[in-house]
Amino acid sequence: MQQATLGRHLQRGFTLVEMAIVLTVIGLIIGAIAIGKDVQRNAEYQKVANKFLYQWKQSYDQYYQRSGVVVGDCQQAPTYMVNGGETTIGGAGACARPGGQAVAGIPESFGNTGLKVCEGQGYAPATTGAGDAGLAAQALRTLMTHIGIRPPPGRGEGHEDRYLYQDSNGNAAEVQVCFQWNPPGTASGAGNVMVVRGLTPDLARFLDQVIDGKPDSREGRFRIQGRAAHAGAATANGPGTAWEANNTIASVIQTADAATGAAAPGAATATGRQFDEDRVVLLTAHWIMEQ
Repeated sequence: MQQATLGRHLQRGFTLVEMAIVLTVIGLIIGAIAIGKDVQRNAEYQKVANKFLYQWKQSYDQYYQRSGVVVGDCQQAPTYMVNGGETTIGGAGACARPGGQAVAGIPESFGNTGLKVCEGQGYAPATTGAGDAGLAAQALRTLMTHIGIRPPPGRGEGHEDRYLYQDSNGNAAEVQVCFQWNPPGTASGAGNVMVVRGLTPDLARFLDQVIDGKPDSREGRFRIQGRAAHAGAATANGPGTAWEANNTIASVIQTADAATGAAAPGAATATGRQFDEDRVVLLTAHWIMEQ
């Protein structure tokens, strides 16, 4: 009788309370891992903003303060357009302006404008969104060092315009900085802008929130490149649009005044890849400069 009772005690399983405690501990561990990934990703994004983009913004402002003109412009005959040194007016070079007296010295009178000043092409045209401008002959690093400004570290000597980070799937992605002038009416912002190529939508949303306080891809100082402007009377002065794409779903972002958020999985990347284990779609944004 005692042996049978002892056997029943030895075969006793976990109680509901013990099971609940174990499941709670497992849940806490999983939650801590997930939170840790989010914290790590936010820290990575903060580094992109503070150690790279804001440093390039400061370098751009220093260039203006030291030279009196924006990046790549003529000091002797300024145009106040990025890469103004390569523009023309009156059929002649803008820096000399021998034929520029017959027209007003406003942006509409200049030719060969809008080329982006980079340190090399980086991503091939149209691979990080539509609307890429042509590449200027002037090199960004040369312009900065010529005026006595040491560019931010970036990826290293000679690659200061690039910064490496990880997308949400752990793939390596590279941010590249260029500068260009946008003509009036450009939806991503008229005037001089910093062109930021190679952003995941998640990183673009984060940077937009940091820069102008609201993640809106068509409004504010940080906007998506290639977005069509609001053209209808019903949409004028209305709210903008979200940074719509991610690694599994994309929206038709080129249709003017179209509602965003509609699924277009085939457009998630240029090659139609849209799976979680694949590379995340990359975008290009314009950060509007003060000068």
